[in-house]
Amino acid sequence: MSKSDVDEGKVRVYIMGREYKVPFGLTIMKAMEYAGYRFIRGAGCRGGFCGSCATVYRIEGDYKLRVALACQKTVEDGMYLTQLPFTPANKPVYDVEKLSPSVNVLLEYYPEIAKCVSCNTCTKACPQDLEVMDYVQAALRGDLEEVSRLSFDCIGCGLCAMRCPTSIVPYNVAQLARRLYGKYVMPRAKHVDDRVKEVEEGKFDEEMKNLMEASLDVLKERYTKRDIEK
Repeated sequence: MSKSDVDEGKVRVYIMGREYKVPFGLTIMKAMEYAGYRFIRGAGCRGGFCGSCATVYRIEGDYKLRVALACQKTVEDGMYLTQLPFTPANKPVYDVEKLSPSVNVLLEYYPEIAKCVSCNTCTKACPQDLEVMDYVQAALRGDLEEVSRLSFDCIGCGLCAMRCPTSIVPYNVAQLARRLYGKYVMPRAKHVDDRVKEVEEGKFDEEMKNLMEASLDVLKERYTKRDIEK
């Protein structure tokens, strides 16, 4: 990078093999848009919650393959980028209504978890800093509660599965565990039952009607002034 680029606060990034100079401090997603790319897939919430913008990259002169979410990771000089529209992963078909929360249910549908070599690569790849390897081990033990607890903040980006040397798909394993735990093990929340009953009785029909008929400006105003939990 030349001195003039440094003075201008620019860094070099490579998108689809082509070099671009973009402002320092931009996220990968914003840098790609600065370079003229338009996202029609691989972008969702832009806030690190949906997992749609999984990215693989290398830094010039470094052999290591790195992963990140494009909406979170800021660009570095000499960054070679690869955007992923989705992460291919095996997902067995099942009917949760016909399953039971047995000790071996996760192993039955995801037998590959028995091949975990405890390398911790999945944990290192997780942009949410989840203890992925730990919940894979809990899945192997059949501990649905522990898997659910450790994977609760998983956004399903697929980066853990991409880096696993034994082809485990941790986020799909965790999803099944949470479904089973929520349906069969976790105590029902009375306040949720009460709210569902209110919805079925039509308590919120008028409010929903008003929202559906509101103008875009009114909706934007209500959204910006909404109560947000601290």
